[in-house]
Amino acid sequence: MRIALASDHAGFRYKEQLREQLAAWGHEPVDFGTDSEEPVDYPLVIRPAAVAVAAGECERAIVLGGSGNGEAMAANRVPGVRCALCWSRESAELARRHNDANVISIGQRLLSWEMVLDVVDAWLTTPFDGGRHARRVALLG
Repeated sequence: MRIALASDHAGFRYKEQLREQLAAWGHEPVDFGTDSEEPVDYPLVIRPAAVAVAAGECERAIVLGGSGNGEAMAANRVPGVRCALCWSRESAELARRHNDANVISIGQRLLSWEMVLDVVDAWLTTPFDGGRHARRVALLG
């Protein structure tokens, strides 16, 4: 799967680790930046990753920041993106099952690396349930 990755400076370390891990799992990570822990305005790197998902250039995206809140907000401004802020395996599973989340946001300051791996694994392997949830997702636009 082709997966966009983007982070601000506060999510840079996990983004770099995820790029390697996703490749090891057989995915194709596409890095939209940032390139260091130097301060950056997160919308400038998150939006291009979200646009890549909306345009079909990437199947999904993972965006990261300190808390993940601003990154989720920035991604969700792009029509066609359904970004969920995930903090546990269950939150990631429900984001896929009920919301067909094509982007997730993760807070590096809030989750251990082990939890991040669990969240991403759940999000990548959980299918969308469809049914009544498809009707609701369609109402999002």
